[in-house]
Amino acid sequence: MVAARGGSTPELERTVVSRGSRAPVPARPPSRGEVEPGASALLPLEGLALVALVWGRDRAAELFEGLKDSDAVRARGYLAGFAALSSARRQARVAVEFGVRPDAAARLRGVMEEAPEVLRREIFRRLPPYHRSLFPSLQLEPSGPEATERVCVLAERLIREATR
Repeated sequence: MVAARGGSTPELERTVVSRGSRAPVPARPPSRGEVEPGASALLPLEGLALVALVWGRDRAAELFEGLKDSDAVRARGYLAGFAALSSARRQARVAVEFGVRPDAAARLRGVMEEAPEVLRREIFRRLPPYHRSLFPSLQLEPSGPEATERVCVLAERLIREATR
């Protein structure tokens, strides 16, 4: 290897890393979602009430004690409205407010692997286009006579459960 370089003495190679001085970071105004120190945050009370109900079902109303009186009254009103919803509607509301599960694709794949052919076709037919792209081997087909009302309801339920 030394001969290939044309010299008879080995050359040492080294890498030198140095850190330049850091300039002070200029102060910037807070971006959307950040709160300046000392400023009061505007809370989305409806979302807060929904989270309180989902995570602290029995103690949800207690969580509002630290809010201003007017905000606590509004939050308790939202809480009562959410508590009156059926479980399915409440889960749907949570999904709408906070988005799709991060593992929705994997869960949908699992459901599709385990579902019988009739149910698999109906699930695929009812998936939104961005989830259909998970299954490139399947084609969108019209619903056949074997897709009864119960199969359709089950397909919708499985999609909801996998994505929310």
